[in-house]
Parts: sequence; C-alpha cells; structure tokens
Amino acid sequence: MDALAIRLRLDALIAERGDDYASLSRMLGRNPTYVQQFLKKGVPRRLSEDDRRKLAKHYGISERLLGGPDDHIGRAVTSRPGAAMAGDYVLIPQLDIGASAGVGAEPGPESPLAILAFQSTWVRSVASGRPEALSVIQVEGDSMLPTLADGDNILVDTDDRERLRDGIYVLRTDDALLVKRLSVNPATRRLSIRSDNDAYPSWDDCDPSTVAVIGRVVWVGRRLV
Repeated sequence: MDALAIRLRLDALIAERGDDYASLSRMLGRNPTYVQQFLKKGVPRRLSEDDRRKLAKHYGISERLLGGPDDHIGRAVTSRPGAAMAGDYVLIPQLDIGASAGVGAEPGPESPLAILAFQSTWVRSVASGRPEALSVIQVEGDSMLPTLADGDNILVDTDDRERLRDGIYVLRTDDALLVKRLSVNPATRRLSIRSDNDAYPSWDDCDPSTVAVIGRVVWVGRRLV
C-alpha cells in the first residue's frame, strides 16, 4: 500500500477522533514527536507491526488500512455518538489538481486539500481497483457540459486505465490534464476523444499508445447554488 495513502488515512482518523499526536505517541510507548514525524516527514517510512496493531485497535479498523495484511481486524468502535465505524469507510484524498474541461490545465502540486470519507461498500460498487488508487479532483472549464460542469468534483480510479472502454477519463497531454469522453472502435481499437460540449473540438482515430490515460472517472459530485 502506498505510504502517503497510509499517512493521509491515519492523519484523517486522528483529526476526526480529536486525538493529538503527542498523546497518541505516548500510547504507542514512543517519544512525543513520533506520530508527527511519521505523518509529516515520513520517518519512519512504515509503521512497525506492534504500532500498526495498536493503532488499528484504537481506531477500530483493519490493519490492512495501515499497511498490514488483510486478516488483522481492529476493534469495532465509534468515534462519537451516531458516527459510523471507521472500518466501514474509505478515506480518499481530495487533491489540489485541476482536470480541465476546456483548453487544458496545468496540474498543481499533488497535495491534499481535504480527506473525504466514502462508504466502503459504495466504493467497491463504483471502482474496480484498490481504494488507495482513488482520488478526488476538480473539473475546470465547460467543454464537458452538460455532463460535467466547472467546479465539479470527480472521483478518479487510477487503477482503471489499462482496459480502455467507452467512458470519461482524465488524460495527460504535455503538462496539462484534460477530462474527456473516450470511445473505442471495436474493430481497430483506435480511440475517439470527445468533448460533450459541441463548441469544443474532438479528435477521432487516435492511436491508444499516444494517449496518456491517468484514470477513469467513476463518480461526480457538485455543489448546488
């Protein structure tokens, strides 16, 4: 499992529970800066088996979510009255990256703006790969109207990019990210790259090897105004 995803998940659990780094470090029998160093500087690079077990039990999650094997499950607890168990949710970063539905947007630094919680069973129903391969980014521009609007948040599955099929994908071209609709010719396997807004150009008969696919868009959410 990706080390950054583990740190983001643990940091989100700490914030949601209202814990502090020093107290959590002392619970592990470590010096007061241990947890903060792990989260912010990646030192140590991975949690020890004992630390991982204690943290999973403390937050009521599977050790797998902290980099452990699949069969170690923590104690089921709730962080506050009415809250769902932590193990029932997948924590997904909302990245500071724009995917242009227009002329192309340069990606910003891939740092999380927030950590969003999605129910695990729902995530498994919409995404084909690992939870850590998912991220939320924002649409910029109007070339995908009416399907996607400027400011929409989209859930991107970066594990779902090899088996291309008709759908909406995030692509990289030069130093820009685009969100476009792909369709695959069943006979030639050549691609068409289209904008849902007819005012913008589309490209037909593209060689798949020349298209850098970042991932498939599996969900969209938007703010009502």
